[in-house]
Amino acid sequence: MIYPQIDARGRSCPEPVLMTKKALEQSPNGICVLVDNAVSRDNITRFGKNFGYQVSTELDGSDFKITLSR
Repeated sequence: MIYPQIDARGRSCPEPVLMTKKALEQSPNGICVLVDNAVSRDNITRFGKNFGYQVSTELDGSDFKITLSR
């Protein structure tokens, strides 16, 4: 399934988590989030799991692609 993609690269926490939260309000079945640092990756992963999403992460060059799905 193709989910809406959010580009949070270049942003520092908590902004990527807030962007993720807002995007999930619009697309509650799932989204993909691009981030460029491990702290954002870990925070978004934790956020997603806390709200019952399945979370997968893959390395995309030097960035991380995080998929949150139901």
